Amino acid sequence: MLRHFQAKSETPAVKERVPVRPSRFPDEVRGAIRLLEDALARRGAFPPSPARSVAGGLVAASYNVHKCVGTDKRFDPGRVATVIAELGADVLALQEADRRFGRRTGLLDLHAIERRTGLHLIPVSSTPGGHGWRGNALLVRGGRASHVRRLALPGAEPRGAIVVELDFAAGPLRVVAAHLGLLRRHRALQAAAILAAVGDAAPMPTLLMGDLNEWRPGIASSLAVLEPLFGPFGDPVPSFPSRLPFLALDQIFGHPRALVSPPEAHDSPLARLASDHLPLRARIDIAAAHVAMQALVAAA
Repeated sequence: MLRHFQAKSETPAVKERVPVRPSRFPDEVRGAIRLLEDALARRGAFPPSPARSVAGGLVAASYNVHKCVGTDKRFDPGRVATVIAELGADVLALQEADRRFGRRTGLLDLHAIERRTGLHLIPVSSTPGGHGWRGNALLVRGGRASHVRRLALPGAEPRGAIVVELDFAAGPLRVVAAHLGLLRRHRALQAAAILAAVGDAAPMPTLLMGDLNEWRPGIASSLAVLEPLFGPFGDPVPSFPSRLPFLALDQIFGHPRALVSPPEAHDSPLARLASDHLPLRARIDIAAAHVAMQALVAAA
């Protein structure tokens, strides 16, 4: 038996060549999986946070209301309205605020929201009874719209943005509210179209808010084209999915940088239930932004 063992051990080993298989997932999916693993590891360490005030200035917020269907699959516009009241926003961009099929009528009781919060709808819809343009709606408190433009964004899906110039006591403010597409190449085209629309308009402090459907940072991001105007971008703020947020799909950008403070996710217990996205909110300082813009013009 020993001789047999020695004979086998002395036989030259044949190295089997195992073909190298490509990864099952592209880099962007592996990156998302890593973020999900990190979120799962932290689960339970950070319970839903209570509603917090954003000190000073006005409050801007963005909220994809998921056509008022919550994470429990229930259609309940009342819950969404309560989350909107929690935000304390002065400027609020909504996505998926209208029905997707048939007559694209609005889903929220805007009169009740206005009575409760003071927010009123800026009319942008081309459909009677609609809240927005391709699902994008803008609600404002204390400001008046002086100019409204609807943008049809390129891509296979019917995506759009609205560009609204508002007059506040502190000065004018432009708000771009958008919902970008699911494909990276379409988002890049859509971001470029928004940048061109802002570039064609008069210089003014500008907010870009919405569900931009992009979570990757740096040069891999389809939003990199926006960075010369709205950058440098800050740390990502995960907002999706609402019950375990690990993807930073929603954004609030400002130009100049003095306009907007770092945004935060509004992670209340009801916000985790009312939609599959958490709202984002941030403080905006229109007066400081106008001073910064004057300095930029003087330096140019």
